[in-house]
Amino acid sequence: MPETLSVLQNQFFQQLGTEHPDLDGKEVASLLKAAAAAPERTDSDKIFDHILPKRSEKLDQMIKNLKQAYANDIKETVLRPTASGERLEALRKELQNQNVDGFIIPLNDEFHGEAAPAASERLKWLTGFTGSAGVAAVSLESAAIFVDGRYTLQVRNEVDTELFTPRHVSEEPLADWIIETFKEGYRLAYDPWLHTETAITNLLAKISKHGIKLAPLAYNPVDTVWKDRPPQPLALIVPHGEEFAGKSSREKRADIAKSLTKDGIDTVIHTLPDVTAWLLNIRGADLPSTPFALGFATLHQDETVDLFVPKQKISPDLVKHLGNGVRLHEPEEFADHLKNLKGQKVQIDPTTTSQWIVDRLTEAGADITRAPDPCLLPKATKNSVEAEGTRNAHIRDGVAVTKFLHWLSIEGPKGTVDELSAEQKLYEFRSLGDNFKDTSFSTISGAGPNGAIVHYRSTTATNRPLDLNSLYLVDSGAQYLDGTTDITRTIAIGEPTDEMKTRFTHVLKGHIALARAHFPVGTSGSQLDTLARLPLWQLGLDYDHGTGHGVGSYLSVHEGPQRISKMPSNIALQPGMILSNEPGYYKTGEYGIRIENLVMVETVNAPVGAERDLLGFETLTFAPIDLNAIDASALDVTEKEWLNQYHQHVWEKISPALEGEVKDWLKQATRPI
Repeated sequence: MPETLSVLQNQFFQQLGTEHPDLDGKEVASLLKAAAAAPERTDSDKIFDHILPKRSEKLDQMIKNLKQAYANDIKETVLRPTASGERLEALRKELQNQNVDGFIIPLNDEFHGEAAPAASERLKWLTGFTGSAGVAAVSLESAAIFVDGRYTLQVRNEVDTELFTPRHVSEEPLADWIIETFKEGYRLAYDPWLHTETAITNLLAKISKHGIKLAPLAYNPVDTVWKDRPPQPLALIVPHGEEFAGKSSREKRADIAKSLTKDGIDTVIHTLPDVTAWLLNIRGADLPSTPFALGFATLHQDETVDLFVPKQKISPDLVKHLGNGVRLHEPEEFADHLKNLKGQKVQIDPTTTSQWIVDRLTEAGADITRAPDPCLLPKATKNSVEAEGTRNAHIRDGVAVTKFLHWLSIEGPKGTVDELSAEQKLYEFRSLGDNFKDTSFSTISGAGPNGAIVHYRSTTATNRPLDLNSLYLVDSGAQYLDGTTDITRTIAIGEPTDEMKTRFTHVLKGHIALARAHFPVGTSGSQLDTLARLPLWQLGLDYDHGTGHGVGSYLSVHEGPQRISKMPSNIALQPGMILSNEPGYYKTGEYGIRIENLVMVETVNAPVGAERDLLGFETLTFAPIDLNAIDASALDVTEKEWLNQYHQHVWEKISPALEGEVKDWLKQATRPI
C-alpha cells in the first residue's frame, strides 16, 4: 500500500472511532474502497450518505480524501508497471497447478455487456490491451491476442508482441489457433461466467473433432495471480423518473409478462445491465460513462421480478420506487434461485447468458427456451417521451459542441492545443448543460496519424499537438438524464491537402446517402450499409467498422439489436430506433476521417403509387460539418441541398442559445455552398 494511502487510512480509522465507536473501521474502509472502484460521477458521493449518513465535516473530508486515494490506486493497479511477462508466467504456473494446458481470457465480464469494471479487466491487466473488443488465449508455451479490424494498429502499440501474437479475429480466428497449438487430449480451460452459451457451443463444434477438450474452472486463474485486483464497484442505485422514461416499470413488466404468458414461459433471465435498468426504471454508476447497476434479474409470468444486487446499493427511496413487485436479494443467492426454477420453462438469451447460468439451470432440471431477451426490441423503440427527451438533449449537446468548435477554430491554428487539452475543453462545455451526468464513452481525440486509429484513446504517452495543415478527429458523446448523444466531427486545422478533401467529401457523400434513405418497412440495417460505403468503394477505399450502432435513452451508447453493418442482420428497423450514421476513412500513419450523426427511424410519406409503407431517418445531431474540408465540386445537386438544409437546421436549433462571436462563427460555419 502506498505510504500516503496508509496515512490517510489510519487518520480515517482514528476519526471514525471517535465519532462512531460501534462501527468496524476496516469494514467501512472496505466499502469506501469499493465505492472508489466505481467511476467518478457528478453524484458519485451519494453512496456515502447511504453508508454513513451521520458524519462531521472533518470525517466527511477524510472520507473524500481516502476515496480519492483509493481511486488513484485502483487506476494504477490494472496497468501497474509490472512486466507483462511476469504476469504471463504467473498465470502459466497457476494453469499447471489446476492441471490444464491453456486458458482463454475474454474482455467481458459475467454480464456480457459492452463495458466492465476495473475488477473485470483481466485482458487489460494481462496484456495491456485497452480496446473494447478482444480475447487472448494462453498455452504453456505460447499466447495470442485476437482483435477485429478496428484495433489492428492499437494492439501492436499496446501489447508486447513477443509475448502475445496479434491475430485478426476473422482472418485468423481463435479456433484455428487452438487447433494449431493444442494436441488431442489437451485441456483448454475457461471461466464459465465469462463465456456465453453460444460462444462455448460454437467453439466446441470447431475444436472437439480434433480431440481438444474445454474445461470449465470453478476459479478464474487470472484472479488467483492478480494479487492487487480492485474490488467490485459500489455505487447507489437510483430511480429513473417516469418524466424521462415515459412509461412506468409496472407497465413495462406487465407488457413483457404478457408476452411470456403467450409463449408459455414461466421465467425469463435478464443478464444485460441495460435491460434490467430499462425494465425497472433504475440507473446506477458501476461503469464508466454508462449508468448501469450491475446485477442479475428474473421476470416471472406474474409480473414480479427478483433482483440480485448488493444491499449497500439499495436506499429506502429505491425500495419505494421498486414497490412490492420486486424482490431484492444478495448476489450470492442467485445460484439457489436458479435451483428453485426446477420444472419451470425458463427463457434465456444464449448470446448474452453465461455458460455458468445454463449449467445451473440444466442441473436444476429447468426446461430451457433459447430466444432473444424480450426487452430488447421494446427498449430499442423509444416511446414519445424518450424521443422528445433525446431531441432536447441533442440540442443542448449541439450547443456545447458548437462552442467547442468555435474555440478550436481560434486556438487550433496557434499550435497550443493538443489532444488532451481539446478533450478537456469539450468536457467543460458539455458539463454546463442541463441534465448532464457524464460522458457517454471515453472521448476519441485523435490528431493527425492518431485519428487513423479507429478507437484511439489519448494518454499522456500518446498525446499529440494539433498540427497546422492536418486533420483532427474527435468522437465524443454525453449522458443526459433525457438522452444519450454520440457525435464525430473531423476538423481541418489550417489547410487540408487535396487528398484529404477528396476523401473527406466521399465520406460525407456516404453519410448523406444514408441520411436521405427511404426504405420499405421490414428493411434491416445490413441492407442499408452499402449506401454509406459506395462513394468510398468507387475510389477503391473502405472502412473496417460498422456504419451504425444502436443508442439507448440515458443508457448505453451502443445498444442492440439494431445496427447498420456489413454483418448480416434479420432485425428490421422500426420507428423510434436510434442509430448512428458514421462512415469513415483511415489512412494509417497519416490521418483519419469520420462524420457521425445520430438518427432516429421514422415513418415517411410514400409517393403516389407506392406499394410499400416507407421509413426514413430523422437526424438528431446538430453541429456544423467542416466546410473547409469539403471539395464542393464533388457533391451533386441533391447532396448540396441536403448539406445546406442540414446546416440551416443547425443554425435554427443552436443559434438561439448562442451570442456574440460564437453566434457569428456559427453563421459562417453553416453558410450555404
